[in-house]
Amino acid sequence: MGNSRRLALSVASVIVATLAAGCSPTIDTRGNLPDPDQVLKVQPGVDTKNEVAQLLGSPSTTGTFNNDKWYYISTRTRSIAFLEPDIEDQQVLVVSFDKTGVVNDMKIIGLEDAKQITPSDRVTPTLGRHITILQQLLGNLGRFNKNPDQ
Repeated sequence: MGNSRRLALSVASVIVATLAAGCSPTIDTRGNLPDPDQVLKVQPGVDTKNEVAQLLGSPSTTGTFNNDKWYYISTRTRSIAFLEPDIEDQQVLVVSFDKTGVVNDMKIIGLEDAKQITPSDRVTPTLGRHITILQQLLGNLGRFNKNPDQ
């Protein structure tokens, strides 16, 4: 009786440990936030785009309509099991260049500077018929060629 009780207790503890490990949070860091020491080496009014690229690497993205701003974006999220991840930290290093390609401004934008937006719930209409999956499946019955040459 003692051995079976120990076995049941050990199996239960393994199950509990497995479930607890599955619920531990996962921290993900994504993006490109350069080393702070390298950022301090960039000198506004002196360094060019090539020198910034050598020091900080390529940017995460550049300005949409002009190439005078480079963005280095980094996000750290925490997620538990299947739940939606929560953003813990987000930093954006913005490097602005003048018309000659020389750095004229640098700033860091944090999560506290972010603006919340509400996505639109409108749906873009599409052309075609609206049929169910059952209609799709049954609609194919009898549409197969018996002769492969046809």
